[in-house]
Amino acid sequence: MIRELKGWHVASGFVVAFGIIITVNLTLAFNAVQTFPGLEAKNSYVASQSFDVNRDAQLALEWDVAAELDGDQLQLTILEKGTPIAPEIEEAIFGRATFVGHDQTPDFVFRDGALMAQVDAGPGNWNLRLKARSADGTLFQQRIIVGDAE
Repeated sequence: MIRELKGWHVASGFVVAFGIIITVNLTLAFNAVQTFPGLEAKNSYVASQSFDVNRDAQLALEWDVAAELDGDQLQLTILEKGTPIAPEIEEAIFGRATFVGHDQTPDFVFRDGALMAQVDAGPGNWNLRLKARSADGTLFQQRIIVGDAE
């Protein structure tokens, strides 16, 4: 038996199809806004005016910085010309790359040539956003990708 396709059948199909599309788009937009970590700089133009000078001063320090996780132990190694150092840590935020809800402020202790801190880390991508001050007063800031916790 062949049924006749009526106008309300077509209208219902369009409403359902576009309803699904709109629902998915709104869900994705809502989640994108909810997980946005925020701005890097309040005014990017003003920040750009001193970027080159700050970068050159930071590069002149010749620091080799690395961070790694061993379980819930975060190890931050800062080498100055091959020698481990413990500069003043002005700010350190350990968290996810795209979600500030898991951000932590590690309490570093210099031990065995590295800065060590206990963190609550699980599997996935982790970042350490570091601001440290050298002995001569130069600000060093860098986002260090830590990677998966074992």
